[in-house]
Amino acid sequence: MQKHGLQLSAEEIYSVNHSSLKDAIVSFGGFCSAEMISPQGLMLTNHHCGYSAIQSHSTIQNQYLSNGFWAGSNKEELPGKNLYARFLISMDDVTHRVLAELSDNMSEQERADVVARVSKDIAREIKAGTHYDVVVKDFFAGNEFYVFVYETFPDVRLVGAPPESIGKYGGQAESWMWPRHAGDFALFRVYSGPDGKPAPYSANNVPYIPKHHLPISLNGIREGDFAMVLGYPGSTDRFLTSFGVQQLLKQTNPVRIRIRGERINILKEDMDADKEVRVKYASKYSGISNFWQYFVGQNLGLSNMKVLEKRRDLEKEFMEWVAEDEERKKSYGNVLEMIRDSYDESYRINLSSLYLSEAALGVEIIRFSNNFRGMETALELDIKDPERIKSLVESLKEASKYHFRSYNASTDRKVMAALLEMYYYDVPQEDHPGIFSHVFEKYGGDFNAWASAVFSHSIFSKEEHVQDFLNNPDLHILQADPAYIASTSLIDNYYRNISPRLKEINALRDQGNRLFVKGLMEMNPDQKLYPNANTTMRVSFGKVLGYQAHGGVKYNYYTSLEGVIKKRDSTKQDLIVPDKLLDLYRKKDYGIYQNKDGEMVVDFITSNDITGGSSGSPVLDGQGRLIGTVFDANWETMSGDIAFESNLQRSINVDIRYILFIIEKFAGANHLIKEMTLIKDDLKESSVRGRLKKDG
Repeated sequence: MQKHGLQLSAEEIYSVNHSSLKDAIVSFGGFCSAEMISPQGLMLTNHHCGYSAIQSHSTIQNQYLSNGFWAGSNKEELPGKNLYARFLISMDDVTHRVLAELSDNMSEQERADVVARVSKDIAREIKAGTHYDVVVKDFFAGNEFYVFVYETFPDVRLVGAPPESIGKYGGQAESWMWPRHAGDFALFRVYSGPDGKPAPYSANNVPYIPKHHLPISLNGIREGDFAMVLGYPGSTDRFLTSFGVQQLLKQTNPVRIRIRGERINILKEDMDADKEVRVKYASKYSGISNFWQYFVGQNLGLSNMKVLEKRRDLEKEFMEWVAEDEERKKSYGNVLEMIRDSYDESYRINLSSLYLSEAALGVEIIRFSNNFRGMETALELDIKDPERIKSLVESLKEASKYHFRSYNASTDRKVMAALLEMYYYDVPQEDHPGIFSHVFEKYGGDFNAWASAVFSHSIFSKEEHVQDFLNNPDLHILQADPAYIASTSLIDNYYRNISPRLKEINALRDQGNRLFVKGLMEMNPDQKLYPNANTTMRVSFGKVLGYQAHGGVKYNYYTSLEGVIKKRDSTKQDLIVPDKLLDLYRKKDYGIYQNKDGEMVVDFITSNDITGGSSGSPVLDGQGRLIGTVFDANWETMSGDIAFESNLQRSINVDIRYILFIIEKFAGANHLIKEMTLIKDDLKESSVRGRLKKDG
């Protein structure tokens, strides 16, 4: 990394005993990354990462999604439901301790049980007497193990977010595309108790003082500059065999694409017809369609990069290496055969599993009513437990309020009819849940008629009916509810008939994958293999770099505000430009944030390796200063979770200067800028602050 431009030591990136970069990097809610940018707990992430939090405070009268939100003071900041900021305290290698308890003659279930027991013991020992969260994670398909210690702050509040016309400029049509012109950022603040430790939301809490916050560079970016990303990427499968790649191409992704495509068409039709539905479903629609596009792009990328052929070549090389040694034959001779057999046996069961997760659980009334399983169990007890029932009632009432805040029954009814009809006709009859027989016996196979009846008679279609039930829980009402009956039939069918067979197949595959990865590591002892992403902190280094796509199209490494204005179209929701932003452009009122050519840079690309969960991660220069925030990847990177191609794949990032420009010039939130540490090499920090003050 230092050869490529890093000017920091390893200790300055990660240290247990001293302040380091890792102390400014945040796991945001467990689904995105973020970074601390002030000594007063100010945190930067993506607009799309904070989208649900912004939406939860938005109404028809108070449209924070459309108009943006900026807190003028700490008192105006809005609490985020179910959000948290998690900081890494330390990590340690515990491989030897875990492996010492394992033996080669164990079944995969026995092995998993031992790993779980030892991991629990390790976590309990480290956590003892502390408020930390401790977790043991496996790496390299279960060949290595590390323990991670975290500090988790549950009081996270919304500070600022630009309007969608900036934060989501270009909309879903431009997701995964370059060039981009989105100001995809949002600001939150982390709060602690007065003692500096994590505490639930309270008016007495104070802004958290981080061990480190990132200084911000105003120097700008040039092609070839060093770029480093630290964050919490979700998952990759870089050791996936050719058999797994083939199943993705032939079955898994096509099924997901078909089901999600139907679902987003229904949602979009209702959102276009009703503004209230649009507000309620904006976040859901974005998430569903984002992954629909991802699955389309992944298949295209895997095909274009000939990943299937490359994996077959690697496996051929592996078997040739195995054949050279008798001990290797004993250890690895049947590994690929095990993996192949697991996939051959899995196609039918994989189809059933996909339709449960994508179709059945894509119906919100099915998913929501399943939350009442615990209530059914409590009401069935011969001797009632009033305290348990009371606790369940309180929990379900809160869940109900949250659910119906972004729910439209008529939309969900259409989704139910369409998706479950697809389930019926696409999944083999022997794997069908019993509820489908009811649909044909009573409704002649008319899924629209069935869905209408369910929504007409189910308590789960209306919030007031759910609340009435919870005020007086009744077992017979619950068990007779048509949505609850459908939910239990669909989900019980999976756990009775699908899951046990899937578990057997996965056990065979897990064993084969673990041995295959172990063999690859032995085959290439001098090669620096890196493990799959698993929501733990990772560092990626690359360069600010344009690229040439398939077909010879060359892309520049940055976009500017001029591109925003050129694309604007007042007739298209995703291409509307706010009047104030247009006015700032016309006046070229960019303050200290313009580049040397007088341009307002919006987004730029780097060759960093990222994936889902990396969103919101900081992009740093060689001195550890913030130059941008990751928010997307280019179309060619859709296969990146399986195979990374540095010549084509790019991380798409918001330039930090554009973020500051929007905060100061567009939103007028200078008080937030003043919290930050701004650095420009040709100016002292005091001069930067002076110019900020002079510019208002």
